[in-house]
Amino acid sequence: MRLPKFDIMKLIGEHSKRYANLPDSFIKRKMERIYWKTPGFPKYLPRTIQRKKFRFGLHRPWTNEFRLEHPDGIIHPTNHVEPIKEWSFFRGDRVEILVGPDKGKQGYVKVIYQERNWVIVEGLNTVLEYMGKTKTYPGVPMRKEMPLLVTEDIQLVDPADLKPTNIEWRYTEDGEKVRVSLRTGRIIPIPPSHDETVDYKQPMTYVEGDKDTKKADVEKITFQPKLKTFEMDIMDTMGIKEDRVRKPTYWY
Repeated sequence: MRLPKFDIMKLIGEHSKRYANLPDSFIKRKMERIYWKTPGFPKYLPRTIQRKKFRFGLHRPWTNEFRLEHPDGIIHPTNHVEPIKEWSFFRGDRVEILVGPDKGKQGYVKVIYQERNWVIVEGLNTVLEYMGKTKTYPGVPMRKEMPLLVTEDIQLVDPADLKPTNIEWRYTEDGEKVRVSLRTGRIIPIPPSHDETVDYKQPMTYVEGDKDTKKADVEKITFQPKLKTFEMDIMDTMGIKEDRVRKPTYWY
């Protein structure tokens, strides 16, 4: 019985890497730790010895800080995270904090850590840190936002009356999947900032430039399959005719 192939990208949440807008190949290359792999020749049964357990925190998996937190030879305990079937919190959502000194305050979701069911609310749930502190220098005090657990620490705010509410995913008559407030029955739309990335703000506000490929060109079929080699196709396109006669070749 062959064991299923380990996919390191399944450990990272979709919404955690959405804002970074990085390709999966780059994240996989930065994150994976391969200690030994079967050589390409001779053809052995493929086997790979690599790190499969990671302890996710505030550092992103593709950063150098995350790599320094996981040195070789040290296995951290596994995070016990409650599985969430339908993720319901997105960047830009207005939420209310239910615990801590900022209990009752409302803010907007700034960062998502789906691997730990965490979100960071902008400007709330902060701790004081001293940057650059040494024996002779007291350091500069700065506020650092700490994560909140989505299953216990926060609740979505209904835009109809700005009060916290539980939500449920439902389908409209057109088949669109939406979030519905269980208290008022109103739809809570996904904020536009959910589509934002570090590279661009909103897709609908992007202005096409001279070097961009037009939509009409993308929909146009430019390739027609032919029973010709690449060289024959180029010669026919450029009007080149081969009239040379190859000299006979003798093999002994």
